[in-house]
Amino acid sequence: MSEPISPPPPLPHIASLHAYTPGLQPDGFDWVKLNTNESPYPPSPRVAAAVMRELGPVDSASIGARLRLYPNPASVALRETIAAYHATECPSLTAASVLVGNGSDDILNLLVRAYCAAAAPLAFTAPSYSLYPVLVAIENGRCEPIPFTRDMTLPVDKIAATTAPVVFLTSPNAPTGVGFPNAGIERILARYRGLLVVDEAYAPFARENAAPLLARHANLVIVRTLSKAHALAGIRVGYALAHPEIIAALDRVRDSYNVSRLSQAAAIAALNDRAYYHDPATGIIAKIKRTRDHWLNAWGADGRGWFTYPSQANFIFTEPKNARGEAGPAVAKSACDYLCAHKVLVRYFAGHPLTASFLRISVGTDDEMTALDNTLQAWQQTA
Repeated sequence: MSEPISPPPPLPHIASLHAYTPGLQPDGFDWVKLNTNESPYPPSPRVAAAVMRELGPVDSASIGARLRLYPNPASVALRETIAAYHATECPSLTAASVLVGNGSDDILNLLVRAYCAAAAPLAFTAPSYSLYPVLVAIENGRCEPIPFTRDMTLPVDKIAATTAPVVFLTSPNAPTGVGFPNAGIERILARYRGLLVVDEAYAPFARENAAPLLARHANLVIVRTLSKAHALAGIRVGYALAHPEIIAALDRVRDSYNVSRLSQAAAIAALNDRAYYHDPATGIIAKIKRTRDHWLNAWGADGRGWFTYPSQANFIFTEPKNARGEAGPAVAKSACDYLCAHKVLVRYFAGHPLTASFLRISVGTDDEMTALDNTLQAWQQTA
C-alpha cells in the first residue's frame, strides 16, 4: 500500500502569517456587547422592506427565487446612489468615482492588491486599524508604520516625506477616536506624491470629513463603510470614492460578484433614508453622539479623571484607573477581564505601547452604558 499523500504546504509567507483577530462574537443575547463598534440601534425600517422586495413574493413556493440569479456585478444602482448621497459635499462626484465592496475591508484589500508589493510598501499611521499589516502580509508586501505620539497630532511632515506609494490614514483614528481636520489632510495631499487613502469608517460621527477634498486632489481615496453609522454590519457593504482612473484600477482586481443582491438592495434603502440616520434631533447618529459625549465627560478629566481621548467616532478610548489611582497595562487588562467575567465586552489592545493602558468602548444604548459603568465601578472596588 502506498503512503498517504500529505497536503502541500502554503507559500512560506502564508504559513507564517498572523491573521487578523476580530472582536469576540459571543453566543446568546445576554451580553452587553460594546467591543466591535456596531450600532446599538437597528437600521432604517426601509432596509427590511427592500430586502423582502428583492426576495420576491412571500410564499413557500417562490420566496427567494431571485437568489438563484447573480447580483449586478458592478453594483451600478448602488454606485449611483452613493454618488448622489455625497452630492452636497462633492457636487462633481459621479458613479465613475465610486467602487463598492464586500465591506470596507474588501476595498482596503483591493487597494493593497493593486498598489502594494515588496518593492512598493504600504505606509500607515500607527496605532491604527490592525487589519492593514495583515492585508500587506497576505500579498507578501512590506509595511512602513508612521508612529503617532500620545497626543495624536497628525504627523503631516512624516507622511508627506514617505516614499511609499500608498499611505493609509484612519480618520477618525481607530482605536483612539481622534479626528483629523481637512486642513491637515490637505497639507499632506499638497506635498505627498503617492496615494493617500483616508479610511473614514467613522466619519458620520465626526465634525468633518474629507469628501470635499476629492475635487481638488486626484491622489485622494476615501473609504467608507455602512457597518457603523448605518447599522448594517451584517450585510457587508463598503465603498471607495476616488478619481475614475483609480476606481478603474480597483475594478480590474475586484471579484466579479463581490456584493450580494440583498446587500445592494439594503444599502440603497439605507442611504436613501437620510432622516432616520442624520436628523439632528431623532437620527440614530445624533443619539449615539449624545451618549458618547455624556460618557466622555463622565470618565474624562472633568469627571472621574481618566485620560480619555476626545472621540469623534462611535466609541470611547479611555485609560481606566483603579481605586488607588493607578493606570497602566495591568490595570486596563484587569478591568477588561472583570467586565468580560460579568458579561460586558469591551476591547483591549495589548500590542502597542500607546494602547496597552486603555479600553476601547463602543457606544451602546444609554441602558448598556449605565450597566457598563456600574460594572466598572464594581471593578474599582476590587482592583
